[in-house]
Amino acid sequence: MTSQQVIVTEDLTKTYSANDVPVYALRGINLTIAAGEFTAIVGPSGSGKTTFLNIISGLDQPTEGKVWLSKELISNMNGRQLSDFRRDNIGFIFQAYNLIPVLTVGENIEYIMLLQGIPKIERHQRVVDILEVVGLAGYIDRKPPQLSGGQQQRVAIARAMVSQPTIILADEPTANLDSKTGSELLEMMYQLNKKTGMTFVFSTHDQAVMDRAQRLITLKDGLIDSDNMQE
Repeated sequence: MTSQQVIVTEDLTKTYSANDVPVYALRGINLTIAAGEFTAIVGPSGSGKTTFLNIISGLDQPTEGKVWLSKELISNMNGRQLSDFRRDNIGFIFQAYNLIPVLTVGENIEYIMLLQGIPKIERHQRVVDILEVVGLAGYIDRKPPQLSGGQQQRVAIARAMVSQPTIILADEPTANLDSKTGSELLEMMYQLNKKTGMTFVFSTHDQAVMDRAQRLITLKDGLIDSDNMQE
């Protein structure tokens, strides 16, 4: 694994059992993603893309095969090691936002930094700075129910990026948004990718995400059907 490779999978396989019948979600995925990529994993329902994203994030374990993230073999880590690694190296963006409704915007964003032990003054400054970046300056004391869907997803993006992870994994991040809001947020993530060099990997059905992605990886029946760099 070279210094430019932040995600590497080797013969990645995932098999489930449904009524004692094996279901092959992934059938041996070999893939390398380099630092700074803006990549979309696409495919029809049942193609394996969500399973793949869950495994490379450490939220699920492969049946067989290996996963390296930032040179660390996460497929051999135990639960505590994985939890610590995700906390410090991966930012997550979900279609359901997953904000804590009783916490303010600022508290939602700073929560991961609290777990990392970052001092209060630095946490607050990072929150203020990232809210400016995502276009929500002045919203620090609002709570999620007071925000629109697009604003909540901006908070989720801020939360994912504020701890300065190496990798951002986004599972259908525009699925619950109207096309205009989704396009605005996608452009914002694209510009943040260019500015920070963080690696973005999307699992998506959204054609706008596919069109914007620099690399489009299509899964079909648990295998890579195509892997193309785009202009």
